[in-house]
Amino acid sequence: MRQKQLTITAFPFVTFDKVRYGDTDRQGHVNNAVFATFFETGRVEMLYQPSHQFLSDDCSFVVAKSTIELIAEIHWPGQVDVGTGITRIGNSSLVIAANLYQHGQLVATSETIVVQVSNITKTSTPISEEVKQKLKSLQISLE
Repeated sequence: MRQKQLTITAFPFVTFDKVRYGDTDRQGHVNNAVFATFFETGRVEMLYQPSHQFLSDDCSFVVAKSTIELIAEIHWPGQVDVGTGITRIGNSSLVIAANLYQHGQLVATSETIVVQVSNITKTSTPISEEVKQKLKSLQISLE
């Protein structure tokens, strides 16, 4: 899954998260499970921006698959920067790529597949053509 070594400026959406003391493990670095939380921050902030409507009515995005590649340790105190973008827009799904950085150093990469589902039927629901056009502004190429 290794993504090319992109800088954070290559991503169409960038945010950050605070590293908390409680995120650390017995070795004194951030526990690997917390990396998923940092990636979630980037994904959720990108998809649920108040200024954009990326969902059909009565729908939500749910995670279908997520992979994380750990590259380096994250240390407390501090913050991590999260670069996030969409690599593929499907009928009802998106493939989202994200990188985590601390002090400008790449520390992890992630690829997550999310599916738009109906909140009523709990089944996958096609993404409208209008929303697909909006999502294109968040696309990134890893080639």
